[in-house]
Amino acid sequence: MSAISVLYDAPGPKARVRNWIYSVVVAAAILVAGWLVFKALDEKGQWAAEKWKPFLESQIWTTYLFEGLKGTLTAAAMSIVFALVLGMLFGILRLSDHRSIRIVAGTIVEIARAIPVLILMIFLFAVYSQYNLFPNEQLALAAVVTALTVYNGSVVAEIVRSGIKSLPKGQTEAAVALGMRKTQVMTFILLPQAVTAMLPALVSQMVVALKDSALGYQITFLEVVRSGAQLGAAEQNTFQSLLVVAAIMIVLNYTLTWVATRLERWLRTRKRGSRTVVGADTSLNVPGMDITSGKA
Repeated sequence: MSAISVLYDAPGPKARVRNWIYSVVVAAAILVAGWLVFKALDEKGQWAAEKWKPFLESQIWTTYLFEGLKGTLTAAAMSIVFALVLGMLFGILRLSDHRSIRIVAGTIVEIARAIPVLILMIFLFAVYSQYNLFPNEQLALAAVVTALTVYNGSVVAEIVRSGIKSLPKGQTEAAVALGMRKTQVMTFILLPQAVTAMLPALVSQMVVALKDSALGYQITFLEVVRSGAQLGAAEQNTFQSLLVVAAIMIVLNYTLTWVATRLERWLRTRKRGSRTVVGADTSLNVPGMDITSGKA
């Protein structure tokens, strides 16, 4: 007897044939569209070998692309670290027992989430420039990192709050019953479990931070997109340069996702392997109760 799906009705013979026809039509349409784009670019000489030849020279990479890649990775790494710290802090504050703290933290998080990152970058760049808060060569980097930290930190705060709230309340109640303080409950009970559940969402936000670093283009921050545009203007191959930049960003995002996926798998395996079963002859030392003798 075949298994019955509870999510949807299994397609019958006619439905399967119809789905195959739809798939073939869509694939054919994509191939035709791709061929038309390729042909139009070929007619304009965009696939000519001399357009791609500069990317075979090491000087082009060291002068343009590697410098931009360095700026992208620096801004992304700094903003991701700061956003995680800020997000953890405000996520926990939003779960405080004090109503005033929850209101203040929630207001800050909601305002930070509502401000577009590009507008925040432009505003911070103007403020930093006017008051000389950073050296001139670091103004754009400081504005990009601050804006990405504020926005992504607010999103991470919501991820942390929802991840902790998703845990069963019985764990908190049991820890409190054992005499653990609120800080201990959060540090040793809730956060270690919530991190594994939150990791996919956190990785998605890291990828967003990495991609949003390209918005620094508008405030003269030298990142990989700006360096690619400069290379295209210098070598008269803007289309090819942007394609190479897109490939670099895809590799970076894929690598970050792959590393985070492996980390998540390792954490889950580690937690499963660390589970222990208490035997019948094991003595449990519970405050206020002598289990071995059965006396309180």
